[in-house]
Amino acid sequence: MINISQFTPKYFLLTGLPGLEALYSWFIFPFCSTYLVALFGNSLILTVIKKNNSLHQPMYLFLAMLAFAELGVSASTLPTVLGIFLFGANEIYFEACLLQMFFIHSFSIMESGVLLAMSVDRFVAIYNPLRYTSILTMPRIAGTCAALMLKSVMLMFPLPFLLKRLPFCGHNTLSHSYCLHSDLIQLPCGNTRPNSILGLCIVTSTFGLDSLLIVVSYVLILRTVLGITSGEGRRKALNTCVSHICAVLVYYVPMISVALVHRFMKHAAPAVRLLLANVYLLVPPVLNPIIYSVKTKQIRQGLIQLFIQRKH
Repeated sequence: MINISQFTPKYFLLTGLPGLEALYSWFIFPFCSTYLVALFGNSLILTVIKKNNSLHQPMYLFLAMLAFAELGVSASTLPTVLGIFLFGANEIYFEACLLQMFFIHSFSIMESGVLLAMSVDRFVAIYNPLRYTSILTMPRIAGTCAALMLKSVMLMFPLPFLLKRLPFCGHNTLSHSYCLHSDLIQLPCGNTRPNSILGLCIVTSTFGLDSLLIVVSYVLILRTVLGITSGEGRRKALNTCVSHICAVLVYYVPMISVALVHRFMKHAAPAVRLLLANVYLLVPPVLNPIIYSVKTKQIRQGLIQLFIQRKH
C-alpha cells in the first residue's frame, strides 16, 4: 500500500509574471503603491465612520463592512505578491497556502454579500424613506453584518480540509501569485469531485445569487424612482445610488473580464492573464475608498475633519 502522505507537498511554487522576471523591478513601485492606497484608503474610511457619530447609519455601517472586507482581501494577498516581486520568494508552505486561500475567498464572499446588502439599503431608503431608520435598525444592521461574516466563514470552512485529505502527484506549481481554490483543485490526483461540487455551489450561491439580487434591487429602485413625480426628486434619489453602482461595477466588471480572458483568450501570454488576475483583486480595494470619498459628501467632510484634527 502506498503511503498517501508522501504525495502531500511541503510547499507550493507561486507564479509571478512568466517571461518578465527581468522586469520585476519595474513592477515593485506600482504594486507597492497600489497596496498602500488600498490599505490606507480603507483604513481611513473605517476611522472616519467610527469617529463620526453622524455616520452611524445603515448606509455608512455597510460601507464600513465593505472597507473591512477589502482590507481583508488586500492583506491576504499582500505577503505573497510583494514577496515575489520584492524578494523573488515564490514558495509558500502547504498549510499557509490553504490558510491564504481560505481568507481570500472568505473576504471576497463577504464583499459580494455586503454589496447586496447595500443595494437593499438603497431600495429601502428610496421606496420608504420615512420608515428607513425604523426598518433598518441597529440590531438588524448588526445581525446582517454578523450573518455575512458567518456565511463567508462557514461556506469556506470545509474546503481546506477537503483539499488536505487529497494525495498530490508531485506537481506543485500554482498559476497565480497567491493561492486560489480553482488553482489548488487542479493539482491532486485523487477524487476531487466533492471539492468541485462544493466550489461550484459556493460560487453559485454567493457571487451568482448576489449579482442577480443586486440587479433585482435596482430594477425595483428604478421602478420606484420613475414613480416619483418631481424631476428633482428623481435626480436626488438616483444620486444616492451613484457610489454604490460604481462599487458594484468596480467589483464585477474585473471579475467578468478575467473570466472571459481565461475562457476565450487561452492563447494570450500567461503574463497578461496573471497581471489581470492581480488587478482583479486589487481594483475594488483601491477604487472604492476613492469613489466614496469623492461622491459622498458626508465621507468627504469626515475626512477633512479627521485631517484637521490630526493637524492640530
